[in-house]
Amino acid sequence: MHDLDARRAKRILIAQAVATLVVTLIGLMLGLRVGLFALIGGATATIANALFAYWVFGRYRAAEPGKLVGQFYGGELIKLAFVAAAFAAAIIWLDPLSPLALFGAFFVVQVLPPLLANRIAG
Repeated sequence: MHDLDARRAKRILIAQAVATLVVTLIGLMLGLRVGLFALIGGATATIANALFAYWVFGRYRAAEPGKLVGQFYGGELIKLAFVAAAFAAAIIWLDPLSPLALFGAFFVVQVLPPLLANRIAG
């Protein structure tokens, strides 16, 4: 079970990295600034999910199934803290802001690969 879930998480992370590349290239067609914010938004989603996957699957021990729920909560807290910090840094330090590119790319990269997870896992 653990290996299957870890492999599925890895495939989803790869799909998110590809989605980040695609939204960045689309953003670059609309301008350098839009491309930059699309890259930041997509990378934020991908890195946050990679942190979560590492926290849960990298530290998982089958002999300690009771700790799995705690690892999920801990991973989710780390993920949310990273996303908040990345968005705060982009909003504070990058001016002028392109919020549609930033949050739109984040949304696409966060939502699309998991929706396609059954096809990715096959």
